[in-house]
Amino acid sequence: MSNNLQVYPGVAMVVFNEKKQVLLQKRADVGLWGLPSGHVEPGETVEEAAIREVHEETNLQIRIKKLIGVYSEPTSQIFHYPDGRTVHFITTCFLAEVIGGELRWQSNESLDVQFFTIDQLPTDLLPMHPCWLKDALADQERAFIR
Repeated sequence: MSNNLQVYPGVAMVVFNEKKQVLLQKRADVGLWGLPSGHVEPGETVEEAAIREVHEETNLQIRIKKLIGVYSEPTSQIFHYPDGRTVHFITTCFLAEVIGGELRWQSNESLDVQFFTIDQLPTDLLPMHPCWLKDALADQERAFIR
């Protein structure tokens, strides 16, 4: 592994609306669609990070419903950014529900935010996000560890 590889604690959130559509964000850094996600700031819990990231990226307020899984597999969790950074994320993925706010993108991290039906997702999704969504839809009581 490269000496410039950084390890970050990450969070991702699967958020469904009342129509059972999933919330996706078109990321400004890579131009791809994905679940709202980000990394944990110093002094913050993973739950606090999840709530903050969704609000920053979508203007929605959420409540965490359950843990979907923890993902660390290098083949899907090492991410090469266009600016040359390489990050290995250890991502905690949650199922969440909207409790307030109005959907809009409000940061330089997003190009767009929308709800999509499961059978009509954009084709340009981040590679690891379909697995997280599949795990969320499995409706399994026990969390996944991948």
